[in-house]
Amino acid sequence: MSLRIIFAGTPEFSVPTLEALISSEHEVVGVYTQPDRPRGRGKKMQFTPIKEVAVAHNIPVYQPLSLRQEEAQQTLAALDADLMIVVAYGLILPEAVLNAPKYGCLNIHASLLPRWRGAAPIHRAIEAGDQETGVAIMQMDIGLDTGDVWSEAKIAITPEMTMIELHDALKSMGAKLLLETIPTVIAGEKSPEKQPEAGITYAEKISKEEAKLNWQEDHVTLMRKIHAFNPFPGAFTTVDGELLKFFKVALTEQKSTQSPGTIRVDGEQIYVVAGDQIELEVLELQAAGKRRMESALFVKGNEINQKVCQ
Repeated sequence: MSLRIIFAGTPEFSVPTLEALISSEHEVVGVYTQPDRPRGRGKKMQFTPIKEVAVAHNIPVYQPLSLRQEEAQQTLAALDADLMIVVAYGLILPEAVLNAPKYGCLNIHASLLPRWRGAAPIHRAIEAGDQETGVAIMQMDIGLDTGDVWSEAKIAITPEMTMIELHDALKSMGAKLLLETIPTVIAGEKSPEKQPEAGITYAEKISKEEAKLNWQEDHVTLMRKIHAFNPFPGAFTTVDGELLKFFKVALTEQKSTQSPGTIRVDGEQIYVVAGDQIELEVLELQAAGKRRMESALFVKGNEINQKVCQ
């Protein structure tokens, strides 16, 4: 059964789902995304990743600042959609919008609900040391990620996994799971399951300030924070007053007698001492004003041996 679908999304995470819907038997009758905004060093106005896909496929694009106004709601209702799919859109959907499509609105959420409701579920899962996470297809209601769940898919979080690696895995999983779930939704033979009351946590939005590394923390905590904030906002420290960002590290069993935050260079390898006196091997980092690079390249142009991170 072919459906008329409205898609709402903004960042790269949303792209595989929109592309999957375009390639399916369904008709994407309209795409909602955040307004164009200045990005990059030149601060030039740029399309969102979702708008780029929609324009390339000649799908009408709508970019309201809000969906609370009656005029915006009437425009959406006029698309006469059977279903609305929402993936990291970034705007609150009022009840009038949730009820406009025949089958309501489905959301792809990047966690196993009710754990990590909110804005940054991928970051928070890694930061907390969760051993698994996943994606959930949720029937949206007026609450913050409180809707009933139609389906979910799980993935293990390995110690070396960074936010961007998990992000890329989940965005593909979500697209696949959605297409598998839509027939169940429209068949009307079963209902989604209510989220458990136990285990609710909230994934607060990431701030740049919290990405500052505290070298008194143990090596596992530091590794999780570094990987959780890769690539944004980038876990950072200062060395001789200059900003230094860490993007990827590896666990070692090497103990040190040096002060936490001390950097040791051994050939092409970089190590830094954590608060529990265990060294982390630094694999990718970035000095202020320079590009991100692997440690072997970094040591060729930067003298950091025995420097101390602040």
